[in-house]
Amino acid sequence: MARVINFSAGPATLPESVLRQAAEEMLDWHGSGQSVMEMSHRGKEFMSIAAQAEADLRELMAIPANYKVLFLQGGASLQFAMIPLNLLRGKASADYVNTGEWAKKAIKEAKQYCQVNVVASSEDKNFTYAPAQTGWKLSRDAAYVHYTANETIGGVEFHWVPQSGEVPLVCDMSSNILSKPVDVSKYGLIYAGAQKNIGPAGLTIAILRDDLIGQVLPKTPVMLDYKTHAENESMYNTPPTYGIYIAGLVFQWIKQNGGLAAMEKRNREKAALLYAFLDQSNFFVSPVAQADRSLMNVPFTLKKAELDEEFLKGAKSRGMIQLKGHRSVGGMRASIYNAMPVEGVKALVGYMKEFEAKHG
Repeated sequence: MARVINFSAGPATLPESVLRQAAEEMLDWHGSGQSVMEMSHRGKEFMSIAAQAEADLRELMAIPANYKVLFLQGGASLQFAMIPLNLLRGKASADYVNTGEWAKKAIKEAKQYCQVNVVASSEDKNFTYAPAQTGWKLSRDAAYVHYTANETIGGVEFHWVPQSGEVPLVCDMSSNILSKPVDVSKYGLIYAGAQKNIGPAGLTIAILRDDLIGQVLPKTPVMLDYKTHAENESMYNTPPTYGIYIAGLVFQWIKQNGGLAAMEKRNREKAALLYAFLDQSNFFVSPVAQADRSLMNVPFTLKKAELDEEFLKGAKSRGMIQLKGHRSVGGMRASIYNAMPVEGVKALVGYMKEFEAKHG
């Protein structure tokens, strides 16, 4: 059976070579006589897998030695609560930037634990741009500044790093982590769900500066304390072992294919193909401000919305799936993460040209 071209926002397409290696190792990992899914998370075999995955991620992202890498569960959504529980550190407020659905969820959760100052918002234009920092109203006494680097639903990406001074900068990088080089030292905390550029759903990664660990709010559950996981090398309880294994294979795939600089070059090439077509089309429309367009998630609409279903049906018949936009915004969305080959984007653009010629 031929594989489809999967434009899903997540769980997303994975590198085919990674899937093939995982298939080859499914019943017997490196002569151990067992699957990774059957291993004890405290056994030497899995401990070596986890250690290699962390080492490769540290190398790829040039993570400084004073940062912990944590393999967690619960997705980015659980981090929305863990962040204020761990990072308020005696302060009463935190600054948040509101750029769309995922930022709103983070804000809503944080409000249960502290005063949330929304220091900037793009809601005035239906979340179609990233607010310039010149308009931000940062608070001197904020415990941290939080922003969402890439809004998966709205297709808005920060192509710059906000300045937060001495206040720790916290970033949800769920949908653009590993898509380009990042200066980790500019952040207090980076977190990301795995199911877009890292691996299968079920794994979450947190990259946390040492000095931000160990000052949780009273009655914080043990499992929601970063210190618990840092002191136990992410093995306090049974971690998502197979997710960590696949993530490790993806990290190796990125290294073998030129690292993050090469990923960025390829991602820019793919995005440029799609945006160039959208910009010259009289039938398809990109709603996002040009300067803030995501390299990972490309939303677009048809000028004749009544043709949406026909467009999706035609795409599926050509082996292209998961192009329907999020239910909150409608339209279409093509997610073109690291593992999406340029041939997939070319196939989509070719189909869009054909559809426009027929219906435009």
